[in-house]
Amino acid sequence: MTWVNDWVGFPHATPILVASLCIIAIAYRYYSAFLAAYVACLDDERVTPAHRLEDGQNYHPTKRMVLFGHHFAAISGAGPLIGPVLSLQYGFLPGLLWLLVGVCLAGAVQDMLVLAASVRRDGKSLAEIAREDLGPGAYLAISFAILFIVVIALAGLGFVVVKALGGEEVPIPAMTRMIPPDGIAVQAVPESSGKLRYRIPSGTQINLAGKSATSFKRPESFVLELPIGRGLPESALKPGAGELILPDGGKQIIQGSSWGLFTIAATIPIALLVSGYMYAFRPGKVIEASLLGAFLVLLATWGGSLIPGSSLEPFFQLDRSATVIVLCSYGFIASVLPVWLLLCPRDYISSFLKIGTIALLIVGTCLANPVLAHRAIEPTFAAGGPTFPGSMFPFVFICVMCGAISGFHALVASGTTPKMVDKESHVRSIGYGAMLLEGVVGIVALIAAASIDPRLYYDINVDLRMVEKFQPQIDALHRELGAAGSLAHLDLGTVEQRVEESLRGRTGGAVTLAVGMAQILTRPLEHLGFAEETVAHYWKYWFHFAIMFEALFILTTIDTGTRIARFLLQENLGKIYAPWGRTGWLPGALFSSLVITVAWGWLVATGSIDTIWPMFGIANQLLAVVALAVVGTWLIRSGRARYLAVVAIPMVFVLSTTLSAGVILVGYRFPEMMRDPNRQIQGALSLVATVFVLLSVLTFLAITFSKWLTWLTTGTGQFPAGAAGGKGANGAAAGN
Repeated sequence: MTWVNDWVGFPHATPILVASLCIIAIAYRYYSAFLAAYVACLDDERVTPAHRLEDGQNYHPTKRMVLFGHHFAAISGAGPLIGPVLSLQYGFLPGLLWLLVGVCLAGAVQDMLVLAASVRRDGKSLAEIAREDLGPGAYLAISFAILFIVVIALAGLGFVVVKALGGEEVPIPAMTRMIPPDGIAVQAVPESSGKLRYRIPSGTQINLAGKSATSFKRPESFVLELPIGRGLPESALKPGAGELILPDGGKQIIQGSSWGLFTIAATIPIALLVSGYMYAFRPGKVIEASLLGAFLVLLATWGGSLIPGSSLEPFFQLDRSATVIVLCSYGFIASVLPVWLLLCPRDYISSFLKIGTIALLIVGTCLANPVLAHRAIEPTFAAGGPTFPGSMFPFVFICVMCGAISGFHALVASGTTPKMVDKESHVRSIGYGAMLLEGVVGIVALIAAASIDPRLYYDINVDLRMVEKFQPQIDALHRELGAAGSLAHLDLGTVEQRVEESLRGRTGGAVTLAVGMAQILTRPLEHLGFAEETVAHYWKYWFHFAIMFEALFILTTIDTGTRIARFLLQENLGKIYAPWGRTGWLPGALFSSLVITVAWGWLVATGSIDTIWPMFGIANQLLAVVALAVVGTWLIRSGRARYLAVVAIPMVFVLSTTLSAGVILVGYRFPEMMRDPNRQIQGALSLVATVFVLLSVLTFLAITFSKWLTWLTTGTGQFPAGAAGGKGANGAAAGN
């Protein structure tokens, strides 16, 4: 590791970004062309299901760029934004390499070939294709696996939103000692509920009570709450009061983000307004409506700045539990509303903002050209750290998923998208191209976070309950690195003042990325000669814009994912009672949505980033393995087994890393949680859910590989001529 770090050093971001974009462009130009011509055999002479089965609702031909935007909006959740940020504890190089290699040779291959297979099979879903090719046993295994995987994925995404927006109360050990800086007093905070709260000044020395006797200085001020009857004496509220010893029951209060919640809540009526504009006021004017929506979202971001300190603040400053309830309520309602009312207009708005913001961040990175302040490979946390439990191998491949390969994409590529493809040649740009763009999102997110000073990075990303465990390592790391040359060596207190939010312990990656984006996007103002006060003023707007930008990624996936899971549950319940299987039957839709929402909401409410994100990563990667196996089956049955390596190599690699991580979690991590009295239930349920998904996928793979072996050794299994394909322009069978 040392020689790698010595050779790489602390590089500037722009050369890395430009080189990455060149590699991705080469992959699209040559590898996707190979896949289109030889593996998928795309042919515009074949009539797509969008034309053959056009019904004006699910099946309808759509312009390539419009469908690209819809598809990108549907697949681009929080994964490519959050995973690379969390992976920085291993250094920036492992995540960067996996993003580049994974997206070009695995993720984009999966998305493109699943889309091609579904287009050839009348737009059928992944599970339906598996049932036709592999039988009912494989279908049963994959159906339940997909359902569990989607629920776990939604929990992972929802947790990111809750950590970014919701308030928290974090216990502080009894007998903890605090020493305020000389001449600055602790201030009592008036509280209408009668709670005893105090503002601890910035620069206070904290000596935690515990086995390690951890000591560190807090650069930011924070709010302390003490039990009634155990408040600080009057003498402690005077300058120079000296050391304060906290009683049992003390808690740090992290206020929820009223600005952020208002901005995100405002996107819902904005989406409804855009829906009315597109379907009633100006029918068909998609670009007009999208631009209007984007403008209103930016206006809402500015309007959010008026909420803190106003009479509306209590309605938007929510604690963790209330934020979970609000998020679940949104997911439930969005999943049962007609898609044209909320889902589609949100897709249009988010597509414009997502692509526009990524382009802006690329330009901003090139202008700012920050130094990556983290080492290429970080030995301090190579065996696991505060942002992600587990060693660099295999967990970097689990931590960084959606930007490299994501099984969730296969549900979209075999869901609404194949029913809207106008020509087969469009599969290349939509399937392969959209995934490459998501890889770019991951690389830009990694660069933005890596430009943050390591101490600031860990101040934000270490859970306050884990400070005692990791602070000595972080202090040693910072002494080794010193000031590595990041854009601005800002401490947490300065950043909190600039963004007007409490940031310490905001794990989950979203807040870290927002700080990195704000840092990069305000840098050009310095180049233009703006005063430091002006630059600092704009920090808060860029920060909250970034939070809104990330939330749009997540909410789009939450409403789409909850709807997909609802359909899967209804499909399976329909085998017991037929009306449940009808997606339009309101009682079935409401009940199924409620079950799914409660399931992922409970995981969000009781989980933590070090349990939910690994489960999400394993579940998502296993779904990718399933998708690649289904594509491999399609290739064999279509007479193109000679190209099986295109999917088999990434499938075997992803399966090996995911099974390794699964064994570690099931064998060590979750049993360790179960031995903790406070985490027994969480550990047990995490273990059961992970084992269930692993067994379901392994059962599916056993069925699949046995079929492959039979077909490849006997030369059987191929589709009859013209089967499973579309009809050509002349009406003849078009093949597979």
